Amino acid sequence: MTTGMLRLALMVALGTAAVGLAPVGALAQQSTAKKVATVKAGKGEKVCRVKLQYTGEVRTWLCKKEEPCCVWHEINYVKCGSTITGCL
Repeated sequence: MTTGMLRLALMVALGTAAVGLAPVGALAQQSTAKKVATVKAGKGEKVCRVKLQYTGEVRTWLCKKEEPCCVWHEINYVKCGSTITGCL
């Protein structure tokens, strides 16, 4: 019973993650002017910056100070993680 519930939760989580990937393509098509723009962190925020391995593109985004900066180079995806589960 518990194993079945864990599998169901995992399937729902993966399905939700797949839906969240749609805007990533739109980010890749932004103008160069926006990509070069300087990002400044406000109070309680930090700037996350990474150079993607396969495309060489530099991505910059903001996260809360306590959240980890998460990167999946294989699918060119970046996001802020969770304080509980990290980058899962």
